[in-house]
Amino acid sequence: MDLKSGYPFWAMKNGLMSTFPALKSDINCDVVVIGGGITGALIADELVAGGFSTTVVEQRDIGWGSTSASTALLQYEIDTHLSDLVNWYGEENGVKAYQGCADAINSLADLATEVGDVDFARQQSLYFASQPKHEHVLHNEFTLRRNHGFKVDWLEADAVQERYGLSSSGAILTHHAARIDPYRMTYKLLDRVVSRGGQVFDQSTIESITPSDTGVTLRTEEGAQISCKYVVMAAGYASQKWLKQKVSENRSTYVFITDPLDEDVLGQLANTMMWESARPYLYFRSTGEGRLLVGGEDDDIDIPARRDDRVESKCQKMVARMSELFSGLELQPTFSWAGTFAETSDGLPFFGSNEQYGPRVLFAMAYGGNGITYSMIGAKLLRDQIEGTEHELTKLFSFDRVD
Repeated sequence: MDLKSGYPFWAMKNGLMSTFPALKSDINCDVVVIGGGITGALIADELVAGGFSTTVVEQRDIGWGSTSASTALLQYEIDTHLSDLVNWYGEENGVKAYQGCADAINSLADLATEVGDVDFARQQSLYFASQPKHEHVLHNEFTLRRNHGFKVDWLEADAVQERYGLSSSGAILTHHAARIDPYRMTYKLLDRVVSRGGQVFDQSTIESITPSDTGVTLRTEEGAQISCKYVVMAAGYASQKWLKQKVSENRSTYVFITDPLDEDVLGQLANTMMWESARPYLYFRSTGEGRLLVGGEDDDIDIPARRDDRVESKCQKMVARMSELFSGLELQPTFSWAGTFAETSDGLPFFGSNEQYGPRVLFAMAYGGNGITYSMIGAKLLRDQIEGTEHELTKLFSFDRVD
């Protein structure tokens, strides 16, 4: 699957950080992780830490799928409002989902410190009303989050204008968010997996998965066989092709990034990521170099050639929108790209087994705008499942919640 168009900044900046061999001979291990992006890397690192002999298999170069196109806004805030999750799944489950993402940011901070040099930094997050009619909804959301212990402030229109130079009727300011270079983090984690005795192979495509009562056998297109006890399918949006049950819809998002900006131009954007209440929404955040990364203009185009044709025009619309929001701010895209992402109907991920394959094939479908924080949750949740214990989000993030 062609997951991106244009020139994603992370891969251009970092290049090929490490090389990994293709799988050419038969092997045995405890767990095979299919997918060498940020999701697979987080899961493999967690499994190796748990003492499992772990093998990662990626069909492309490591990190070259949707990870290289990710904008990597690390938030506990889910695309679906907490109030909606409470209405659908009950207050306890809704709060658990939000709190799980908040805890995941802390776990990612610890990992980033351990591996080092992945442009991780704590941020604030400003969720602002795009239209006056959205203010009431956002204020209710603010009240619900505050009542459940999340550290949030409500900013009236004058405060939003004074602090950020942004015209909005109101906004939720969250004090728990972060940024990261997802491509760099992927390579750092997988290098650590290898250093701890795991194996990583790229340019190796899994052709078949055959589970049994005692294990799973996989074969690659090149004819190599892998025998293992468990498989974790973490192949991003390509994971859907292995399932008869349709659980998501593919969409495209468009992104550009600038050259480093002067501090007086970047202002509060240096430490505050922002996103709006409109759907689809515009979102933006800085990098450690002082670049501004802007994304949005999402659509349902999933045909690479059509997506390619739209990158430039979509980016120009976002440039114009930023100029409207910030009183004539002039931005010049240096790199621009589009990436495919998947949405679930409720904005939540799927982690765990599916009845199609049985208990030894586990899926890690960290779909939506919280893909990296979801993946951090999934790493711990799937390790718990393999070890025979139940994570508190196992039921909510399972396939059982959909028909």
